[in-house]
Amino acid sequence: MPDRLTVFVTGASAGIGAACARTFAAGGDRVILAARSKGTLDALAADLNAAHGDGTALAVVLDVTDAQAHLDAVAGLPDGWAEIDVAVLNAGLSKGLDPVWENTVADVDLMVDVNVKGVVNGIRAVVPGMLARGRGHVITLGSTAAHAVYPGGVVYCATKAAVLALTNGLKVDLHGTPVRATTVSPGIVETDFSLVRFDGDRERADAVYADTNALTAEDVADAVAYCARASERVNVQELLVTPRVQSGYTMIARGPDAEGL
Repeated sequence: MPDRLTVFVTGASAGIGAACARTFAAGGDRVILAARSKGTLDALAADLNAAHGDGTALAVVLDVTDAQAHLDAVAGLPDGWAEIDVAVLNAGLSKGLDPVWENTVADVDLMVDVNVKGVVNGIRAVVPGMLARGRGHVITLGSTAAHAVYPGGVVYCATKAAVLALTNGLKVDLHGTPVRATTVSPGIVETDFSLVRFDGDRERADAVYADTNALTAEDVADAVAYCARASERVNVQELLVTPRVQSGYTMIARGPDAEGL
């Protein structure tokens, strides 16, 4: 593993993806920022290059649901950026909180396309190069939702169970190679996740994180960086990360019960 990693991060424009980019950059690594939002990506890349030196960050506009675009984005990386050491396949979302039979076709398609197909597209784009170079690490962002289904989140939970299965299966397919595969599965994290889920309803989104002490995006980024920097003989298969207020995947202490946690 080189001293300075080249790290490809999807969903890098906000939340956990942006936090991962900042964490790796602060650790001396170079980051390829991939997302759909060009303006936000360019601003983050400029911030990271100003803080950590030119050549720290590169912005790549990418819709992870587009398989060919994913292949083209990786194949078209400029000299010095093409050898990806770590791919953090983070892009993901949830829509709505309804019984499964009331989920709209559009919402189901979006969750499956981003959360599942987006991961497959990322794997197809980065793994061949890693195998050719004889090194690399694919880190997917899962969820405790892969382990316990909660009311209204059935489709989202199913997609995260698929992410875990894809990553475990990737490790099996990579058997006998030096390329690593990891799922980092966080519990409740205070980001714009709920704002997206509830179509911009700030009051409803804020209620998800009220009176408790959720993880931050930076907490999850620290976990991702830990897995990436583990000894080369180590493959962290899955890392479950929850705040102290969360137990049994779906139990979250709030109010007085959360004080001091």
